[in-house]
Amino acid sequence: MFGHAEAGNDQDRNAAISSIRQPDIVEGKTFAVPLLPPVVGRIIGELYEENILAKIVRTATQAAAYLPGRFPESVPQDGPQAGRYNLREAEFWTCGFFPGILYSMLERAIRYPSSLTLEHGGRLPDENGKFECIRKELFGLSKKWAEPLYSMANRTDTHDIGFIIMPALRLDWELLENARSLEAIDRGARSLATRYVPSAKAIRSWDLLQKMDIKITSKDDNLLVIIDSLCNLDLLYYAAAQSADGKALYDIATEHATTILRTHLRPQARQCSIAENSYQGQWYSTCHIANLDPKDGSIKQQITGQGYADDSTWARGQAWAILGYAQTYMWTKEEKFLHAACGCAEYFMYRLETSPACVEVANSDGPKPTKGRYTPLWDFDAPVSDATNVINPLRDSSSGVIAANGLLLISQAMVALGRDALAARFSRAALDVVRDILDFALAPEKATLTYTPENGLEVADVEGGRFFEGILKYGTANNNANAKKRYANHTLVYGDYYLIEFGNRLLRMGIA
Repeated sequence: MFGHAEAGNDQDRNAAISSIRQPDIVEGKTFAVPLLPPVVGRIIGELYEENILAKIVRTATQAAAYLPGRFPESVPQDGPQAGRYNLREAEFWTCGFFPGILYSMLERAIRYPSSLTLEHGGRLPDENGKFECIRKELFGLSKKWAEPLYSMANRTDTHDIGFIIMPALRLDWELLENARSLEAIDRGARSLATRYVPSAKAIRSWDLLQKMDIKITSKDDNLLVIIDSLCNLDLLYYAAAQSADGKALYDIATEHATTILRTHLRPQARQCSIAENSYQGQWYSTCHIANLDPKDGSIKQQITGQGYADDSTWARGQAWAILGYAQTYMWTKEEKFLHAACGCAEYFMYRLETSPACVEVANSDGPKPTKGRYTPLWDFDAPVSDATNVINPLRDSSSGVIAANGLLLISQAMVALGRDALAARFSRAALDVVRDILDFALAPEKATLTYTPENGLEVADVEGGRFFEGILKYGTANNNANAKKRYANHTLVYGDYYLIEFGNRLLRMGIA
């Protein structure tokens, strides 16, 4: 039983909710609707089902006992803890995603209430009070889970401060006009800026790297930059846009993104794409880590920390590049970043299309006879067998939904440029990826919400004995053979976050 939200009284909550602003939220203040089919909501309708909301409310309520020290990170699919979230220390880079999930659902409840498909009553008009209880519950849980993030804005020991702060606190500011959240965003951006190395024109990602096969510990001689860092630049750009003295933050972000064009992108031959109207510019794969000389930014080595090999294409790294460069373009409007996003996106889609036949499995319940073609392998160059078992070859569903968010942003950029064919190409690709991931990786163990005015909200499993807290299965955090911690086949909290965020992007665009 969950009862009612605990953060503040009903009058305070109602006042905050009723005073929300209603702008369209898109990186770089650009809003353009790509060419998507009018039935898009039906294509990916599971994104808005009560099952997702029920699981989130249950985890948020039960795991709140471990705040502020621990946050949800992964849900194993097998072993003694199968189905239950593993909680990681608050310092871990993923801590901001579960609060972000809550705020994304709060955004739906406030801005798009009709998107919440409540299967057991409570749709507007709210006949029994269930919807209003849900909104209040989400409000209280969001506030509770965001609270530990404010002090993290001072951290200068990590480049992941964008991942930590932005998913929750950006929406807290934009939905509820909480100035404390905007101040934390500004502090976090300035903390991240302390990691910028002017001589190399790059932000230091990691202070050190220690695996079984490599050890890099000297910051004087090494500057470790990872492809993921592109998605933390959104924090710098956002803070710069909100600040009268934000030019330095903007310049740091743009110089870092420019450096990565040289240090992480590997040109690939453009192939005869299966899709019509594919991007005809340069295609790129990506490396995970570039170790630079701090004195001049020259490349000392290109290696992987989580992929199969130093010269392979780690799927999630490729996805970070697609989303990161799409976001950077939306802020800067510099075409070199849009070209990078398109080149990485086309290569990503090409590798999906040309993955071995064993990635496709029978799809007895879905609209298509097979599924799995667009649920990415964990690394596009890792060896695969001919087995058709759904967990072999190994996947990473999180990389697919991260990439899909980037594909939607690219499609918006193309509409603004009047390139409708490319806009349709990338928006269609985004839907294809998410549709396939829902078919292949959406956990079949469903949950539902029940409500009575006396007891509030309660979550129950749809089928007794079938319990799984995550939304997407088949994520792979790290399968590198020399990693100190190697684990796969689980929900990843950021995979669930970007899946829900994809649904919210469609709502903001008015097409879901």
